[in-house]
Amino acid sequence: MLFEFIATIAAGFGLAGVALVITHLSKLAGKKAPKWLIPLFGAAGIFGFQIHQEYNWYSQQVAQLPEGMTVIKTIEKSIWFRPWSYVKPQTVRFIAADSGHASAQVDDQDIYLVNLYLFERRMSVQQILQVIDCVAPARADYIIPAKDSKLTINEYVEQTTKWRALAQGDPLFISVCSNNR
Repeated sequence: MLFEFIATIAAGFGLAGVALVITHLSKLAGKKAPKWLIPLFGAAGIFGFQIHQEYNWYSQQVAQLPEGMTVIKTIEKSIWFRPWSYVKPQTVRFIAADSGHASAQVDDQDIYLVNLYLFERRMSVQQILQVIDCVAPARADYIIPAKDSKLTINEYVEQTTKWRALAQGDPLFISVCSNNR
């Protein structure tokens, strides 16, 4: 975030410098440029860079995902104080699944433990463990059992998870179950 702030300031100074060159060239031509030209160009540089970053954030994050990570869902939004987002909504959040590293949890069944990562602009990444049953199909939140728990992983998954139905066309089901069968 610090680098983005520095780049935003640099973009503002850069376009203000272009306006400064224009004012000097206009003086050489015998005309006087308006006083508001330099602040206008500086503000345009700042706003232009920030808008560019808002729309390119998603593609930059996806490019940095390691191999085996699959984008499951994207959330696009129009925000009232960003009127340009009504023309083209911007991606503000997305969910990625580490389906390449999903591990089988219950013997002789198609049940996998997968990490879901929640990405949001200007927020830290959150990790959620999910158990995916490829036969049912269903999903459940996985809470790591306490260290003093006597349950095996198989018993914990069978006894304590609350399963939610998962459509076979759901990107999470497709990502996890097609990669691990």
